[in-house]
Amino acid sequence: MTARTTPGPSRWIRILPAFFVLMFFSAAQLAAADQDIKIQYNGLTLNANLANAGGKLEGQSVVLIVHGTLAHNGMEIISGLQKALLERDITSLAINLSLGRNDRRGMYDCKSMHSHLHEDALDEIGQWLDWLQKQKVKSVAVLGHSRGGNQVAWFAAERMRPEISRIILMAPMTWDAQYAAKSYQKNYSVKLAPLLAKAGTLGDETMKSVDFIYCPKTDVKAASFVSYYRDDPRKDTPYLLPKIKRPVLVLVAENDKVVKNLAPKIEPLTADSQVKMVEIPEAGHMFLDFALDDAADSIAEFLE
Repeated sequence: MTARTTPGPSRWIRILPAFFVLMFFSAAQLAAADQDIKIQYNGLTLNANLANAGGKLEGQSVVLIVHGTLAHNGMEIISGLQKALLERDITSLAINLSLGRNDRRGMYDCKSMHSHLHEDALDEIGQWLDWLQKQKVKSVAVLGHSRGGNQVAWFAAERMRPEISRIILMAPMTWDAQYAAKSYQKNYSVKLAPLLAKAGTLGDETMKSVDFIYCPKTDVKAASFVSYYRDDPRKDTPYLLPKIKRPVLVLVAENDKVVKNLAPKIEPLTADSQVKMVEIPEAGHMFLDFALDDAADSIAEFLE
């Protein structure tokens, strides 16, 4: 099932004078709903922001949100999405993936050594689902943006749990080994294949001053380099969708310059009634401004 959004009511509300907007939902109410949550896992403190639509979590349906590459839950797309969902009476828990760092906040510092793996996120998603279960929530919709979208889809395909009701993927990552190699060489003027082959022989050793993801000339564990650059079909989100046994919503950004040509890859999968695709007009990869409201409208409709 494929759809293209039209401007929802929230878009027109944004255009009204500020005092009318305050009649719908005040900034004070939004701030009061936020709560910093911490749990312990594998010797690390993990943190998340809970935006609670009201009352105890027990019996509520919650959206668990996972950010993108080396990012965090305070970035505009995540914090803005939490506020937009809150305006629609939807409770959400936006997690910070640790990336191997204790109580991590903000963007990952490229000066820090990278010891994290792409698939580490699956374990941490599981830990937060455990926490939500302890709060006796009714159900959980798991949402991921960009790389987080792939990690959510991977979790859903291989580790599905009874409390998960829906999967929501915003501009989820796709993967093609040849494209990744060309992109690496274009960005860093270095061939990927020899580095990847070398990393495969180094085990737990550290590779010094290597170009890695968005970080030029950084230190990275060989296992981390292999995790992010080896050819694995599970990094390609469309590959995973037929394996997910829950309704899936894929939000495609019309003007996405990061995850390109996503719609043609998802479109054939919408023949399965469990997969729905919505293209958000004028949206870039980060779904800013009105695009985020349109995305929130589509999410709210999907959750109903």
